[in-house]
Amino acid sequence: MNSALRDPATKAGIGGFVGTTIEWYDFYLYGTATALVFDRMFFPDISPTAGTLAAFATFAAGFGARPIGALVAGHLGDRVGRKPILVSSLLLMGIATLAIGLLPTYVQVGLAAPALLVTVRLLQGLAAGAEWGGAALLAVEHATPGKRGFYGSLVQVGSPAGMLLASGGFATVRWLIGNDSFDAWGWRLPFLASIVLIAVGLVIRMKLDDGLVFTEVRERDELARWPLLEVARTQQKNLWLTAGMRLSQNGGYTIYTTFGLTYIAQHFGTHNDVGLTAILVSSALGLISTPAWAVLSDRVGRRPLYLFGAIGGGLFLPAYFLAVGSGSPVLVVLAVVVGINVFQDAMYGPQAAWFSELFGTRVRYSGASIGYQFGSVVSGGLAPLIAASLLIAGGGQPWLIVAFYAVLSAITAVSAYLAAETHRLPTLSGRPIAVTA
Repeated sequence: MNSALRDPATKAGIGGFVGTTIEWYDFYLYGTATALVFDRMFFPDISPTAGTLAAFATFAAGFGARPIGALVAGHLGDRVGRKPILVSSLLLMGIATLAIGLLPTYVQVGLAAPALLVTVRLLQGLAAGAEWGGAALLAVEHATPGKRGFYGSLVQVGSPAGMLLASGGFATVRWLIGNDSFDAWGWRLPFLASIVLIAVGLVIRMKLDDGLVFTEVRERDELARWPLLEVARTQQKNLWLTAGMRLSQNGGYTIYTTFGLTYIAQHFGTHNDVGLTAILVSSALGLISTPAWAVLSDRVGRRPLYLFGAIGGGLFLPAYFLAVGSGSPVLVVLAVVVGINVFQDAMYGPQAAWFSELFGTRVRYSGASIGYQFGSVVSGGLAPLIAASLLIAGGGQPWLIVAFYAVLSAITAVSAYLAAETHRLPTLSGRPIAVTA
């Protein structure tokens, strides 16, 4: 084990996995709490439907801040290095998450409560926007040719691992103390527990080093003076394509894991654990399915798997809603597993490697982060709010949501088709990749 950790690629991959697991645990805690308790804790004086919409709006605010975090972190990451930004983002996420666990509720301080909630959610969004690009780049830039998909996927595995911890934390606390105590104060415990994970993550991240491909550019004094301007001038197409490739993947994931909790609760009861159970099972399987799809992408290419995930995911979503409507917990769990571990993970597994490979070293942090995070705003941040609104507009029927997601899937499929196939690149040179069909 110790000899493996001395290998730079393995060290960077494991460091990325641990750090992103902690970051996503903190970020997903909010999404889970939004679906389970925030409407009652912070918006109690409005109708349940309006409370749900308001809670999802605060969830979206975090995604709105992510592009700003990506812009700032991209510039600094391409100028001073990947490691300092990763340490800073983890620390900011930890402070914001701890603060959520200490927030007063609406009953205690009135309108100041939702205002404070939005503020700390914005801080979470800034940290998340800074996080992914640096972690992905460290893993991919250390990886050997032919294994970039796998090592990049170790960063991606942090998402299901973080979701597993977040959902598991809420489910465990509610099981131990009961529903009444959970609503009164127990929901705070998973947020407060993050301080321990943040400390562990900081220790690990302080031991990481920037990849050789970046340090060589820095030693030759070839760093971009204004990375944001350079990537906007030379890599506009790849920026748009990476943003487009995020839509279906991130949108589908948040529909299943955030909006889905509310939708399932409407059919099975507020305190029923079917939704959390489905997400727990899917998150556990994601620890295997995410790297499995990435390894396959190292062999057959990024594009075929992405097209499979985008098209298949769009066609499968109606089956998910039918499963929930059936009233069968088994069918619900199966539908979530297929939707996430088959179709979403087919895109998510290769994503870190493909997005990183599309940009040259001088602007890789800026390019990969901005494309990734701008695509996240519409697809991830707004998807639960849009879905909840479309459910109301559709008279409680989900077919407008299906149509919305079909549009996202079509955009993602076209973007993936137009993006360059990069899995056979012999090395990550400093030159950007051309856009070809």
